[in-house]
Amino acid sequence: MLDFRPVFLITGVLLTALAALMCIPAAVDWAAGNPDWRVFLVSALVTLFVGVAMALTNRIGGARLSIRQAFALTTVIWLILTLFASLPFRFGELGLSFTDAYFEAMSGITTTGSTVLTGLDTLSPGILLWRAILQWVGGLGIIVMAISVLPMLSVGGMQMFRVEAFETGGKALPRAAQISSGVTVIFVAVTAAWAFALWLAGMTGLEAAVHAMTTIATGGFSTSDASVGRFDSALIDAIITAGMLVGGVPFVLYLKAVRGDYRALLKDSQVHWYLAILLAASAAVAAWLWLSQGMSVPQALRYATFNVVSIMTGTGYASTDYTLWGAFPVGLLFFLTFVGGCAGSTACGIKVFRFQILYSVAAVQLRKLHHPHGVFIPHYNGRPVSDEIVTSVLGYFFIFGACFAGLALALNLFGLDFVTAISSAATAIANVGPGLGPIVGPASTFQSLPDPAKWLLAAGMLVGRLEVFTVIILFTRSFWRG
Repeated sequence: MLDFRPVFLITGVLLTALAALMCIPAAVDWAAGNPDWRVFLVSALVTLFVGVAMALTNRIGGARLSIRQAFALTTVIWLILTLFASLPFRFGELGLSFTDAYFEAMSGITTTGSTVLTGLDTLSPGILLWRAILQWVGGLGIIVMAISVLPMLSVGGMQMFRVEAFETGGKALPRAAQISSGVTVIFVAVTAAWAFALWLAGMTGLEAAVHAMTTIATGGFSTSDASVGRFDSALIDAIITAGMLVGGVPFVLYLKAVRGDYRALLKDSQVHWYLAILLAASAAVAAWLWLSQGMSVPQALRYATFNVVSIMTGTGYASTDYTLWGAFPVGLLFFLTFVGGCAGSTACGIKVFRFQILYSVAAVQLRKLHHPHGVFIPHYNGRPVSDEIVTSVLGYFFIFGACFAGLALALNLFGLDFVTAISSAATAIANVGPGLGPIVGPASTFQSLPDPAKWLLAAGMLVGRLEVFTVIILFTRSFWRG
């Protein structure tokens, strides 16, 4: 029988932290004279009570998490924190149904960015800030998980980063807690720097804070229905584009750079591929906009780069309705939805390193066709890739594809048309935000979808954010048999 006490203990501690964070939008709404501050305060007290009760009633001495407990913990944390994070959406001025409130909270904490809300320009500052806080915390949480949990669980090839993250040769800090602390400091500092830059570029203090948090977390929640397009500023677009690029790079590499190892950031092949894909896609879309849409070169580069980076990193901001650009850009952006950023970043999707490994394996197979008796080994970042990692990555691609297809078909069962179902499933499991078409496209919201479809999409967000295997394994008989 699985001992859930360590799971509930850690969950209780995190709920206590979530309660403390609720006090921030409460204070903002109180200062603005908005009555929703009471909702945030009561939600904080309820969350605090449950969190402290869970922590106190599940105290154990000196126990370490087993692999099975770590799998359970990862999913339980996201489910329970989302439940309590939805309280302000359910009982505040929005008055959302439980389904919509949970969908919005899950979209926030998984940094997906899909929303059921309209009229963002007129919402209270507390709600706007709370949505941003959820994405910021979710982005930081996924980095810490990628550093300390996923390598231990050997999820989808993440075990190959175990040595890189915990090397003790003076280049990076040796223990998980120290690495996580260092990354957190960098995450806070980068967010503050981008907030200051956006404020200087013309945003209000609230707008700058919200967009800085959701940019670095590659989440995409904005303060306006028109997203970043509301500001219509090339400078703001450039600052946010740079922030999304930063969010898609492994934060451990920033920690190494801060400690003097600048080469770690410059020589990492995953970063090279990440930037190369973004550059090539941006150039292709910009050329299309210039040749077929009649945009000037600077304008084409501005819109192409912003939206390509937004979609590939899973941020989901939109500076314009890119579905009106024509078939080629829409198709390219749809495929970039699945690519994502680097492992160990806040970005979503399959992750670039898995495509690198898949490419290396395919290259080896082609060479074997020419030289059947030769011995060829796939490599990543200059190091040989073991059969265990290759198997994990191939298994990840298969399960990811199966989950995507299953989710899309399930959405079809609830009456969604093909484009809406396919794009909604893609944007949920890849944690991107907007889909395609008039119903869930960048100019629309997910409000009109039936409740069962929203629950399916919320489940897809969770599965995609937790790297698929982490959730799927909980539904296997062998896991519960131990």
